[in-house]
Amino acid sequence: MSDDRFQISRRQLLGAGALIAVSSSFANAATILGGSPLPWAPDAAAPPKNIDPHNWTFFSERERVQVEALVETLIPADQLSPSGKDAGCAVYIDRQMSGPQGQGARLYLQGPFAKGLPTQGPQSAMTPAEQMRVGLAALEWHCVSAFSGRRFAELSVEERESVLHGLEDGHIDLPNDVDGKAFFDVFLSRTMEGFFADPIYGGNRDMVSWTMLGYPGARYDYLDWIDRHNETYPHPPVSISGRPDWKVKA
Repeated sequence: MSDDRFQISRRQLLGAGALIAVSSSFANAATILGGSPLPWAPDAAAPPKNIDPHNWTFFSERERVQVEALVETLIPADQLSPSGKDAGCAVYIDRQMSGPQGQGARLYLQGPFAKGLPTQGPQSAMTPAEQMRVGLAALEWHCVSAFSGRRFAELSVEERESVLHGLEDGHIDLPNDVDGKAFFDVFLSRTMEGFFADPIYGGNRDMVSWTMLGYPGARYDYLDWIDRHNETYPHPPVSISGRPDWKVKA
């Protein structure tokens, strides 16, 4: 014979279980913090590490000068923004090449290798960092040969642009079987990443590109502006690591 005092519905059981789980979470948090409530502050758990723009981790001194000249030519300074060099694009590429991207952490680098279609991606045993280094050396060799011993960084702006146009159009043959157009396409992509990515990765110094575009950056909430089309966003952008003049009010 059943006793109504011990009957419980499925909904009551689930509700009780949820309450226990939530209570346990708060109890564990309080125990970890010695009974204090959880603190709230930007990046309190895992603060991002800012990159030192003076500490190069991949490029040699000669390569650094060459890469800075390349990004400065691809993104020249104008009335809207500083150059790619001053925006830190070379620093961004340096960090990418010394990190997982450059080391091909997510690439299949085992053979056999064959020249494939453009849609099949690169077919090479070399990591992106190795390809970058070989490509820079091949470009330097071409410039020294074509411009009476002058390196890319020593060329005039017009000469640099001519070289880059030749690479982009596939009209310049680089030594050591380096595909000039492929090298240009990759380098341009890395430069654009450095110009528009969060400053925490070394480029977009002082959020110059975000300021130019009116992009709010990593602000936690700008819902009030989503439907306000054709209006200039009035607040400065915020990086993942914040900004010097932006603090959370207590």
